Amino acid sequence: MRWLALPLLILSGSALLAAGGMQAHGHAMPDVAMKYVVWAFLLGAISAVSLPIGSLLGVYWKPRPALTAALTAFGAGALLAALSIELVAPTVMAAVGHGVTITEAGRDPQTELVYLLLGCVVGGILFVILDQLVNAHGGYLRKTATTITFLRANRAQRLQRMLQQLRSMELLHDLTEDELRQLVESIRPVLFTKGTVIFNEGDEGDNLYFIDRGAVQLQRQGEVITTLGPGDVLGEIALLTGVPRTARALACEHTITLALSCGAFDRLRCQVPALERATSHLASERLAALSARDEASTHSTVVWMTQASAALRHGRAVPTPHEVQQAAREHNGAPLAIWLGIFLDGIPESLVIGMVFLGVLTAQLAQGAPSFHQVVPYALIAGLFLSNFPEALSSSVGMRQQGWRRLNVLSLWLSLMLMTAFGAMIGYLIGPGMDPTLLIGIRGIAAGAMLTMIAQTMVPEAVHLGGPNMVGLSTLGGFLAAIAFKFFEA
Repeated sequence: MRWLALPLLILSGSALLAAGGMQAHGHAMPDVAMKYVVWAFLLGAISAVSLPIGSLLGVYWKPRPALTAALTAFGAGALLAALSIELVAPTVMAAVGHGVTITEAGRDPQTELVYLLLGCVVGGILFVILDQLVNAHGGYLRKTATTITFLRANRAQRLQRMLQQLRSMELLHDLTEDELRQLVESIRPVLFTKGTVIFNEGDEGDNLYFIDRGAVQLQRQGEVITTLGPGDVLGEIALLTGVPRTARALACEHTITLALSCGAFDRLRCQVPALERATSHLASERLAALSARDEASTHSTVVWMTQASAALRHGRAVPTPHEVQQAAREHNGAPLAIWLGIFLDGIPESLVIGMVFLGVLTAQLAQGAPSFHQVVPYALIAGLFLSNFPEALSSSVGMRQQGWRRLNVLSLWLSLMLMTAFGAMIGYLIGPGMDPTLLIGIRGIAAGAMLTMIAQTMVPEAVHLGGPNMVGLSTLGGFLAAIAFKFFEA
């Protein structure tokens, strides 16, 4: 539970800010004003209560990808409608003269529109920058879309680096650029510290290693055969023949290799003939050298050599091994980064709830004391509620697959619901003391960040899980559903 320390600290800070805001509105906050603060808090909690609900469902049930895709796209459409109607439309309509301005008389609505547009740009850029910072520490694991986005962003750099490494290896000189790229897609860097046994004589062959840096000593029956260095290949005989490892491999120093799994190697042998020829030739030379060294005179050795040579000609099919939870294991700080990433997704919407509520409340107070249902921005709350549910559902399923405990998952989403509620309260409290034009700019920042988040995470995840046809119709359904909630405001 240590990763909850920062979230709890932020919650405490939010409470202090809220208290300070109350004092700023009146030294001993009147009961009526306190009631509206509570209303703002409730609106934030209502919009985010779908987070723990979705999380509770996700830790005990794994929905089909198609259903998750439909819900995610539906939520994206609802959120898109909410930010369009509540954050963008009022300022735009006032600027073009087709509606009553939402600001005080005497100010230029077109200037406010400029502030809105600039705010959208700033919000989008801020979201991308902060999102990348969080992702660099494992926050991209919070959902499928962010995982895909982060890995794709690093793909070009990783590809170029590995291509340069592979070009220097004599074994691969005859491979074309496209064939090298196929190879790069299947390999992964593996580090061995000095003294590490890479494999023992008699082990089953599971990987082929291209040595990038360092040195590896091969030993057979306790005697040193040779030492391999950068550009050399290790472990090809076992993969090509199917027989156990013919020698013991020991890292003589800090060694970096590029590993190719057995299944991937067998697949590439069919797709890249040059790789098949090169590795088979290398393995034949090494088998011959081993045969000469061991003075292959016994019947068992002859049989072994015959079987190995036959395997070289025909190859063998071995299923590709699946490395479960690899990404999660590589980032020890992933839980906190995931929390911060999801918190980043929700910061703009939580503040906006309070600011929009303030605008609706101000308009209703001009006509008398309103009731709670009269000051609810239904389209905004509905859009946020509908978008939060699939996010928590799909992310919680992924967290369980990464090995998270149920209590930790539920605690994460509950803390985010509380953060949203506090954020809505703070948004309401800081609104009256802020220049209205600046307030429009802040709304623009929130709208830009939310729209960027929809395009960067929600829609790609839905497409990945369910395909474009389902995503299009589900997004339309969510968009129309959020708009339909405007009937409650009539």
